[in-house]
Amino acid sequence: MRSATRLRRDVAFPSGGDECRAWLFMPEAERPPLVILGHGLGGTREYGLEPYAERFADAGIAALVFTYRHFGDSGGRPRQLLDIERQLGDWAAALAYGRSLDGIDGDRIALWGTSFAGGHVIEAAARDGDVAAVVAQCPFTDGLAATRAASPRSLARALVPALRDELARVRGKPPVLVPLVGAHGSPALMTSPDSEPGYRALIPDGAPFENGVSARFLTRVGLYRPGRSARKVDAPLLFCVCDKDAVAPAATALRYAATAPRGEVKRYPVGHFDIYRGEPFEHAVRDQTEFLVRHLEVS
Repeated sequence: MRSATRLRRDVAFPSGGDECRAWLFMPEAERPPLVILGHGLGGTREYGLEPYAERFADAGIAALVFTYRHFGDSGGRPRQLLDIERQLGDWAAALAYGRSLDGIDGDRIALWGTSFAGGHVIEAAARDGDVAAVVAQCPFTDGLAATRAASPRSLARALVPALRDELARVRGKPPVLVPLVGAHGSPALMTSPDSEPGYRALIPDGAPFENGVSARFLTRVGLYRPGRSARKVDAPLLFCVCDKDAVAPAATALRYAATAPRGEVKRYPVGHFDIYRGEPFEHAVRDQTEFLVRHLEVS
């Protein structure tokens, strides 16, 4: 049963000639602030983001939870295209849409990203220059560090499909896919012991899931280092770091957190996928809600 203090409705906004599908959670408040939420690698809004949005809305903060182009029920062809700049374009489009919403205080908009989107929100905030607060949960902050932490065997096995996908791109063919998650040593993007069970635990019963994304991502991700933009973010920036993270190295995130002018850090003794459920979730969402209420000046 939905809380009396919030209402979820289906919305959509344009991005790059296509459409991003989203949920908008509205609290019963006059001109509330807004937090925009996005997921990590291959994730859609159905994969565990609604509980965060509900908590924020219950605290008096509207929440816009969107799915990137090329995934889920959002538009975009080809499907399963994992493109860093396109996803950053979706964040910029979500910000423009949020600022256009009637009844929202456009001067009090925050970004919330988890995993790969934990890096996106840092980069997006630096590029925009006018967000009010940022939450980066178990954030991917450095492609080079993440590549070094990955299984060498997995990287080697994924190289061939990555090169085939680059050739497919040049020829205008559909992407060659690699798995998002898989066993250690498999040609998947995430192969730590907790990756496959942790990722699949986020997927609700009956929700669609394709375990594959464009392999060309592997030729680009090493150069993506959004943590470097933390020093350019003037807004309050909360790093929620999982100390046992085997996907996005905690030490790297902490190093970049120290460069943020208004950085704050919360640490949790859990792995990358543990923070979405149970007590770790409760601890993290409580910290995040307090941070957003404080910096968005929610009465």
